Amino acid sequence: MSSSSCSCTPRGRQLLLDALRHQDAPAVPWVPFAGVHAGSLLGHDAQSILTDADKLFSSLLRVNELYDPDGQPVIFDLQLEAEILGCALAWAEKTPPSVATHPLATEKRIPDKLPERHEGRLPIVLDVMARMKDAVGDHTALFGLVCGPLTLASHLRGTELFMDMFDDPDYVHALLRHCAQVAERMADYYIETGMDIIAFVDPLVSQISPHTFGQFLHTPFQQLFATLRERSVTSSLFVCGDATKNVEAMCRVAPDSIFVDENIHLPSAKVITDRYNITIGGNIPLTTTMLLGSQQDNIKWVVDMLDAVEHHNLVLAPGCDMPYDTPLENVVGVVQAVREPERYREMLANYHAPETTYEIALPDYAHLERPLVEVFTLDSNSCAACGYMLVATQRAVTELAGQVDMVEYKATVPENIARMKAMGIANLPCIMINGELAFSSLIPSNRELLALLKAAIDRQSDGIE
Repeated sequence: MSSSSCSCTPRGRQLLLDALRHQDAPAVPWVPFAGVHAGSLLGHDAQSILTDADKLFSSLLRVNELYDPDGQPVIFDLQLEAEILGCALAWAEKTPPSVATHPLATEKRIPDKLPERHEGRLPIVLDVMARMKDAVGDHTALFGLVCGPLTLASHLRGTELFMDMFDDPDYVHALLRHCAQVAERMADYYIETGMDIIAFVDPLVSQISPHTFGQFLHTPFQQLFATLRERSVTSSLFVCGDATKNVEAMCRVAPDSIFVDENIHLPSAKVITDRYNITIGGNIPLTTTMLLGSQQDNIKWVVDMLDAVEHHNLVLAPGCDMPYDTPLENVVGVVQAVREPERYREMLANYHAPETTYEIALPDYAHLERPLVEVFTLDSNSCAACGYMLVATQRAVTELAGQVDMVEYKATVPENIARMKAMGIANLPCIMINGELAFSSLIPSNRELLALLKAAIDRQSDGIE
């Protein structure tokens, strides 16, 4: 299939901006969140495009050419701000970098530093933003993605932040205020460089309760979005993971739009966002459909979603940053389905995805030598919420010094998806202890997790398990 769309299909920058501003749009806009995946189109690895302006620019132009976007991000890297503020990064070939050190992990203080234009990789990003604005800005809306306050605070403080919420809430409030100032500074730079939409991307929102959101995040986000609204800048709040419980809390901080991933049932969430007149975007499954599915699977997902929801205040997009190895033909299929749903609905009227069977041998949980902790993630290297849940688990397991076994299962592997189905796992990330769900879309404090693991150890030593 070609990626060129029907000449009569309305598309482009204005289509997306109209949808995000709640005006009547003649079609549903399409935004490919192609971060490191952009590099794959020209054979560049993740580190190359995130550190080389020319490679990033040429990769983004290729995305624009192949995927016919109404809008696209210039960079999808939630570690950009953290690196400037002193976090060391660990680089990978096919994912954005992860935070390797947390400068506030052992020192509870509030930084006084805000990012400057010349620091870190910010000059690269601003350069490419300006070049993309000149090259495609007349027909494609450009996103400036900013690391949200909670995720940035987690980068700086590490998993201790989740203990602080109980032990020292005043410190958390102060740290989040500073992280919101960092976010506002980054938004300023991106607006000055011509970005049409500022999106605060905060995946760890999915890992806290509505009460915690209200306690710590309502005011920072409300102020950020109010500032953008005063400047007539279109805004978005982007979350990953199962943030179902927080959809209404996110609406109350009044962004123009909310983008969500596959963990959220979009038709149900749209009932809430419509009540607040907020546009919702998403949420094509990243692994099961985009990475591991066929072109037909991707087309069918889009057509089915367009049939399931009212099109006003709607944007079609991947659930988050597309996996690096997402097949080009799958994204082209999405483009075709978004542009010409009637045609492809008829073509796939009788299509059923083939069943692939994997023989999955689950552990005999009742007769294990030691308790087994299984962490199921989308991909802990690329998903911040997954990464912090894994780190929290690793810390607890390390403290128990060989009394507990641990394994991670990433949903980028088909066999692991089959394992999830066999175990009845519905949302990621999650922690299972001896085959039982312990935490789902909620990063536990060290105390909570240690208490559960010690109880499991005691039960096994007593011969109960």
